[in-house]
Amino acid sequence: MHPQTLEAAAIWQADPSHSSADFSVRHMMIAKVRGTLRVSAATIETKAGSGIPSSVQATIDAASISTREPDRDTHLRSADFLDVERYPTIAFRSTRVSAKNGTEFTVIGDLTLHGVTREVELDAEFEGSGKDPWGKERIAYGATAKLNRKDFGLAWNQALETGGVLVGDQIHITLTIEAVK
Repeated sequence: MHPQTLEAAAIWQADPSHSSADFSVRHMMIAKVRGTLRVSAATIETKAGSGIPSSVQATIDAASISTREPDRDTHLRSADFLDVERYPTIAFRSTRVSAKNGTEFTVIGDLTLHGVTREVELDAEFEGSGKDPWGKERIAYGATAKLNRKDFGLAWNQALETGGVLVGDQIHITLTIEAVK
């Protein structure tokens, strides 16, 4: 199948084993800490003739956060940050999608993180479609966004003796979604 077209309108469900939400945030104002979260579910609706979605919904498992450092991950799951006992999921629901050019588009929607819902904008790209070895149709997308964690009530920080803070405010997010028809 050509990477820019789809033959028919369809509903696609994310394959969690091939989907993720990766992030980076400044540490001590000089380096970046990187991590990942599990996309537990996503539904993408597409129209015939294009891989550009008409709507997107996604759920991320907040407790799945991993920076490959167990003590830091425990702190990120605590009430200082994600508070996963009270807010076990991060949810996104698109409100509009607009094509840019070719395979690129913008998804605007409501992100609910840490009990706070804010409108966010994702720069996205349709990366292609095809059949897997078992005959199932698959589709792939990539998207990026920048968030200010304080907009979602994630305000914990620690001042550094040298000036500045331990954790930066801007979070850079990269989503990778592979979905099955």
